[in-house]
Amino acid sequence: GNIEILNLDMKPGNTLKVKGKISADTVGFSINLGRSSRDLALHFNPRFNESVIVCNSKCSDSWQAEHRDRHLSFFRGCTVKFFIEMLSDKFRVKLPDGHEVCFPNRHGYSKISYISILGGLKVISFKL
Repeated sequence: GNIEILNLDMKPGNTLKVKGKISADTVGFSINLGRSSRDLALHFNPRFNESVIVCNSKCSDSWQAEHRDRHLSFFRGCTVKFFIEMLSDKFRVKLPDGHEVCFPNRHGYSKISYISILGGLKVISFKL
């Protein structure tokens, strides 16, 4: 159920809505935003085996410093909706229970053209 879009046109002020069903047997999934799979502004990666949400960025295929948030308010087998808001200086990810995970726009991107959704999230709907 992996998705990859290369011509997204996301700019500061835009909110991406992703709704999906989490696989019952997954260790996790990731939502990646950037310019390519090698240059990511936001890697949003809930990991059920560690009970943590890992956020990171990638520059020229090199991972940068991880940000970990222990607020994992959803679980395997449930349907979830995430709101990912792009601001000029950061990304704000609103979790299903209203908790927000913020991650800096380390590359200073003013446009996101690439998205991939990988792993155990079966996408039901996707709207920018």
